Amino acid sequence: MITYAQLKEKPKEFLAATGLKVDEFERLLPAFVHQYERRYPADKTMKGQPRQRQRGGGVKGVLANLEDKLLFILIYEKTYPLQTMHGLQFGLSQPQVNEWVHRLMPVLQQALADLGMTPVRDPQAVPTDLLVSEGGPDLVIDGTERRRQRPKDPQHQRESYSGKKKCHTDKNILLANTHTTKVVYLSPTEVGKTHDKKMVDEQPIAYPSGATLGKDTGFQGYEPAGVVTYQPKKSPKAKS
Repeated sequence: MITYAQLKEKPKEFLAATGLKVDEFERLLPAFVHQYERRYPADKTMKGQPRQRQRGGGVKGVLANLEDKLLFILIYEKTYPLQTMHGLQFGLSQPQVNEWVHRLMPVLQQALADLGMTPVRDPQAVPTDLLVSEGGPDLVIDGTERRRQRPKDPQHQRESYSGKKKCHTDKNILLANTHTTKVVYLSPTEVGKTHDKKMVDEQPIAYPSGATLGKDTGFQGYEPAGVVTYQPKKSPKAKS
């Protein structure tokens, strides 16, 4: 079973599993604890009923510590495993994993919002977001895909099939600050077949004045007004 106490002693593995360094995890933990205790106060059961005995009585749960709860949901978000496989890592059944995911996801989302770490979802609100101008309005844009279950409907199968990834995927556009490496904008989710440039054309993003924007070939021809764009090119040696 994976625990925070064990994994924090392995910084490389911790970063690979959660996407956070140990010190970043520890900065997030107080906000997560605050939100968890607000949603699930000690004098109430998980269903919101008054407790007949103090919290901690009876059989001790696998995710007894809040550190392990945060670790559980971060690993799930970072690696997005099958719930059965995630349960094997934490000593839980698939139904238990499902219940904990739905319980902890809103807590994590609100904790990140409290810390000002959630990306903008409105493309027109990008210029006014503090995360965008932190260190300067130097941004990079990219499309990201993640695997999804194969839809049963044949039409949905064709729409969600990504020829690039050779599987069924969902896609989002990410905008990141090159100085902080933080994601500052997350687009609505589209099916994997949708082209990157088509997504930004249909959901036009507003940029701060004088911003620079790095892009790849998926955004060929994407030239927002008032923005200096650049596209890295492979060296002849890399092509050969």
